[in-house]
Amino acid sequence: MDSRETALTGLFVALTAVSAQIQIPLGPVPFTLQVLTVLLSGLLLGSKLGFLCQAIYLLAGAIGFPVFAGFTGGFAHLYGPTGGYLLAFPVASFVAGLFAERSEKASLWVLGAMLGIGVVYFLGWLWLGLYLGGDFKKALFIGVLPFIPLDTAKAILAVGIARAVKRTLPWL
Repeated sequence: MDSRETALTGLFVALTAVSAQIQIPLGPVPFTLQVLTVLLSGLLLGSKLGFLCQAIYLLAGAIGFPVFAGFTGGFAHLYGPTGGYLLAFPVASFVAGLFAERSEKASLWVLGAMLGIGVVYFLGWLWLGLYLGGDFKKALFIGVLPFIPLDTAKAILAVGIARAVKRTLPWL
């Protein structure tokens, strides 16, 4: 990894931490801008660096840096109600990045972003359902369905931003 990749990875770790602080509490799973940043990291940095920066973000939070929502940190967050969502971030970034690497078509970038969100929803729903004692229906109603419209908008916004940045900074 060269110095440019190191700097960009660090930048997206920091952006993910900042985006976690922009939140609206909606029960055990808050609405944040993290998904936007997770998708942007994959779309702009590619699958491997996107995965890496989100994995570093999780490691920083797990060891106690206050990068999770509400300026919190600690390993317990990975076991709490949002643990599945958090653990899905590297995979979601990888998926979005994979589509961006393989095609120049905006429609495929949107598909990659939406599949990335699907990964977040699936792992988050599964973990939340287990956390709620096996109540997967409740997990669906409090941890997935309320977020679909806003996350769809975030996916489209992420693609628009990423494509504009790529046009402006082709070396990225």
